Amino acid sequence: MRDAGEMISGQELAQMQALLMGWYDRHARVMPWRVAPQDKLAGVRPDPYRVWLSEVMLQQTTVAAVRDYFHRFTARWPDVAALAAAKDAEVMAEWAGLGYYARARNLLKCARNVAVRGGFPNDRAGLLDLPGIGPYTAAAVAAIAYDEPAVVVDGNVERVMARLFAVETPLPGAKPELVRLAGLMTPQARPGDHAQAVMDLGATICTPRSPACGICPLIDHCRGRAAGLQAELPRKVAKAAKPTRQGTVWALRLPGGWLLERRPERGLLGGMWGLPGDGWDGAGGEAPAPAEWRAAGEVRHTFTHFHLTLQVLVAEGEANPNRGELVPFANFSPKDLPTVMRKAFDLASAAIKPR
Repeated sequence: MRDAGEMISGQELAQMQALLMGWYDRHARVMPWRVAPQDKLAGVRPDPYRVWLSEVMLQQTTVAAVRDYFHRFTARWPDVAALAAAKDAEVMAEWAGLGYYARARNLLKCARNVAVRGGFPNDRAGLLDLPGIGPYTAAAVAAIAYDEPAVVVDGNVERVMARLFAVETPLPGAKPELVRLAGLMTPQARPGDHAQAVMDLGATICTPRSPACGICPLIDHCRGRAAGLQAELPRKVAKAAKPTRQGTVWALRLPGGWLLERRPERGLLGGMWGLPGDGWDGAGGEAPAPAEWRAAGEVRHTFTHFHLTLQVLVAEGEANPNRGELVPFANFSPKDLPTVMRKAFDLASAAIKPR
């Protein structure tokens, strides 16, 4: 079987790049962090802060889920200096619900580093030196914000490359080949727009299920479609079933507020407020106070590597807690909790009659 790179001539490659750019100029998705093609032609340059912030937020998350968070973040912290000066707790609270909370901690570390430097580095190598920025984010910011022909490969790009070149090796083993092919496709002119075009193509036309090949600008060049394989690619090695963990959380309402715990900086839900718990994260712990605990029910949540079922126990009164902090009602909002803890809190607060 011939190498996928041998299946395309320089002339065909140029045709594919031109077709993709023409399609993107007409159909680019409107994003709050993106500079539209016509605006770039008018001289508007992407803001590296907004590009970087969006890329961090979009890791393991959908565009639809990120939009509102992005608007709130940039309204509250309009530039990297403002974010660098923010309090950790305020940023973590604003991030609540986006998941993967290590991203928020790294976001602050990176912002403070950039603020000290006086701005973002303008190339991939310099961006890689920043805390919390890995190869993908560095390439994306370098390409989109600075038009460096860096190779940007996310899940959408992997899918487009696998179909376009009929790469049948399953992921993750195919990743090096897909990165190589994405590099082959990356032009010297408008590399940032090219990167966004491939991502848009994967998100809107070359979708995981039922790709809309009939309206794809690259339909005549797609090896996967020619072989009738487009819906099967990229192939993936079957994932092992996620294990299920069990645990308990205690919701205690005292006269002045709720009993909460600040979770350790490292680990699951690091640095976030949560209900005192036991048995689900390996940390252990006992009930926070002697009280008449009663069951409010169970909540379920799925993390990257496991499913979680939490039993929620509730109590109220004058107990003297041996762990956690009393957070006054006036200083507490359930939206500041990570998703799994908000589920547990909502169940608990419904089980306790309001005063």
